Amino acid sequence: MSAPAVSVLMTAFNRERYVAEAIESVLGQTFEDFELVVVDDASHDRTVDIARKYEADPRVRVVVNERNLGDYPNRNRAAALARGEFIKFHDSDDVMYPHCLAAMVEPLRAEPGAALALSSGWHWPGGPCPMLLTPRLAYQREFLGQGLFMCGPAGALIRTDVFRSLGGFPERGAASDYVFWLKACASVGVLLVPADLFWYRIHPGQEIQNPVAAREYALVPGEAWRALGAPSCPLSSAEREQARKNLAYTVAKQTLHDVRAGRWAVARRRLRHAGISARDWLRYARPARRSASAGTPIDRYGEYMTSPWSSSTLSSRQGGEGRP
Repeated sequence: MSAPAVSVLMTAFNRERYVAEAIESVLGQTFEDFELVVVDDASHDRTVDIARKYEADPRVRVVVNERNLGDYPNRNRAAALARGEFIKFHDSDDVMYPHCLAAMVEPLRAEPGAALALSSGWHWPGGPCPMLLTPRLAYQREFLGQGLFMCGPAGALIRTDVFRSLGGFPERGAASDYVFWLKACASVGVLLVPADLFWYRIHPGQEIQNPVAAREYALVPGEAWRALGAPSCPLSSAEREQARKNLAYTVAKQTLHDVRAGRWAVARRRLRHAGISARDWLRYARPARRSASAGTPIDRYGEYMTSPWSSSTLSSRQGGEGRP
């Protein structure tokens, strides 16, 4: 059997309520050159029994772990089983719209300068899709513009060889995808594709609703801070400084929000992991306090771009590619 163009990877744990709908949404794609690999993470319910019924379709494989690996270790295991040119993660509680694969595969295949395609739950600002971003443009958009790395694994299509060469997802809990985007987009081009390609289901049993996930997401600013200081960061020195100001302000703002909500453990973890000095934190805590008092909403996953500083003047002075 020849290798498929796409390996759709579905990791599952106790998803008997949703897995059938998730699988059927993949099998209903208009782009048909794919395999679907379902990797069950030692479920205790009927997830495996339900998934195995779909193995009558030769494109479907079901693999069962002997022990529970956890979310991102299981995603990496699924990626190791992939035979396709591209990897597409699809969560076992989500629904992929029929045009999803076609809208991602065809543009990425036609753009050799990009190693991954990202789709968001809202429309990308800055122009029509597909839109190619160099590493510098990607980092400018994330740290100095409208944001970019808010996509979860389900919003990405990745060249398999690139995913493996980068070592897969770092196993750092709920923030692992963000850390991977930081690493990947520092060195490879990213293609923005249209929004609304899948339905992201919100329900009480999903991992993002777990209090542990909130503590893990508190690590994100620290990962971003380190990426800005890494030799691989594609931003100029002035852009890095601007990005650090934005990030320090946001950490202060998020920490105040956690303290007001009584999430002391999350607040301590955020500050400890961010690696931002007490002097910098205090410098930006005052404007953050004013903003929080005014009722400005705070995105606990990663509201990195809400800041009193604008990069538009900075970018025009730096020249080069500018902001997307």
